[in-house]
Amino acid sequence: MPRFSRRSFLHLTAAASAAAAFRISTEPMLAAAARRRPHSADAILIDANENPLGPCQAARDAMSTILPQGGRYADNLTDELVQTFAQMEGLNPDYVHATVGSTPPLALSVLAFTSPQRSYVTADPGFETGMRAAEQSGARTVKVPLTKTYAHDVKAMLAAAPDAGVFYVCNPNNPTGTLTSHSDIEYLVANKPKDSIVLVDEAYIHLSDAPHVLDLVKAGKDVIVLRTFSKVYGLAGIRCGLIIARPDLAEKTLQRGGFNFMPVTAVVAATASLKDPNLVPERRRINATVRQQTFDWLARNGFSFIPSESNCFLLDTKRSGQEVRDAMAKENVMIGRVWPIMPTYVRITVGTQAEMERFQNAFQKVMKS
Repeated sequence: MPRFSRRSFLHLTAAASAAAAFRISTEPMLAAAARRRPHSADAILIDANENPLGPCQAARDAMSTILPQGGRYADNLTDELVQTFAQMEGLNPDYVHATVGSTPPLALSVLAFTSPQRSYVTADPGFETGMRAAEQSGARTVKVPLTKTYAHDVKAMLAAAPDAGVFYVCNPNNPTGTLTSHSDIEYLVANKPKDSIVLVDEAYIHLSDAPHVLDLVKAGKDVIVLRTFSKVYGLAGIRCGLIIARPDLAEKTLQRGGFNFMPVTAVVAATASLKDPNLVPERRRINATVRQQTFDWLARNGFSFIPSESNCFLLDTKRSGQEVRDAMAKENVMIGRVWPIMPTYVRITVGTQAEMERFQNAFQKVMKS
């Protein structure tokens, strides 16, 4: 199958028209919607799973260098990003496509493979974008509680939806930051209904030691993997991601939303970040260190939380999570939203050490009030 042209126009199909009218719910949109008051410029923002370190120096230099060429589409830069990633991961470049972050292909995958007859299956709690997309496609959303160890319960997911079109697995999971084993994902792929796909969101994979599932894509399985440069790479505001899948699966997904040009700043920043051999291990170390120090403080002070392998975790407030969010906002600390299945838990993003110290002071004050 020929590769997508980066210069192709939006497919003028009914599905594409519907996708164009559909507003994709992104992490910053969901975080902003959960806020009940505007925040000041000096607020501590640990509610949107951003990386406070921002782009690495190589990425900043690459963006600065490319700015004079910003008047050109420079499509070859996107090809370089795809080729760089494919070579690093031992993939056929035809299996890799650059996207504006990983949220658009997540939503488009759901639009492509679900329908009123084909359900969308996700963990509960889980990232909400796919659920919003399922509403657009008229699909039934099946929310399956996590296991006692907060992994995706793949057997329960299979049993709950024999009509599934998409099984969504975020690994590590958002919002819990917990892991689902490679063997469990393999089981899900091996036992899913015919013509359904397993959509594996690896937005946070670099923040853990968990193995990825690109091997399942290489093996030609019905698997779509999503990657983003928003998390460990610190490019959330610059918007760059990847969809990795068999060409037929990628085509069916991307034709729902067409294929637009990638921002030149995004692709050069992403390429430079990939080529920096120290970026991922160093940032994983920094995140893990601050996260563990935060966990130690919470444990010493008798607060309950779910241990995480990511840059976010769920904290049990033992009261209305929304009330605690509102009280923290008055302390100028913006913390994450609440999931209906766990109303006393709030999601906390791991910020810098200084930011987490501000969080600790504010949280202790709120919980004593």
